[in-house]
Amino acid sequence: MTNYPVEMFKYHIWANQTILGRIKQLPPSVLSQEVNSSFPTIAHALSHIYAVDKMWYLVLTGTGMPEALQMCMPLNGSILASVDEYVNSFAELAGQFEEWLESQSDLEQTLLLDNPYAGIRQTRLSEIVLHVVIHGTYHRGNISTMLRQLGHASTMNDYAFFWYREPVERFL
Repeated sequence: MTNYPVEMFKYHIWANQTILGRIKQLPPSVLSQEVNSSFPTIAHALSHIYAVDKMWYLVLTGTGMPEALQMCMPLNGSILASVDEYVNSFAELAGQFEEWLESQSDLEQTLLLDNPYAGIRQTRLSEIVLHVVIHGTYHRGNISTMLRQLGHASTMNDYAFFWYREPVERFL
């Protein structure tokens, strides 16, 4: 039986790698070119995705949300110098998430989430994982728009394309 939160997180990793791979094909300056969009630069958007992913990872591994937010706020404004640095940062965090996911026997268990912006609620671990995926998808869309505004094509990173990432031979 497929564990859909885990499968969706695999999609999140793939989609991040896909968009970063596209950005890596472009001139290095594309990372820091200013654009009139949700973020001033693509680097800012990538830093935001990373910071939020890291914050939720900390929450999932036992850090209170107020503390996790405090720890990750500086990451949101921390602009890395190259696409390779983003690739490495995302890959390292993805590995940590994967280890955590492998160690979980029940993603439907809850934790008491103390969200400083929204209040306290019981939240399933699976809901948090899915939120990480949805948040990343939303901002990868921003990045695709930013690339187009800068005169570059983006790349397809929809979930439906993730389905086809494996060689067809596997299914024959």
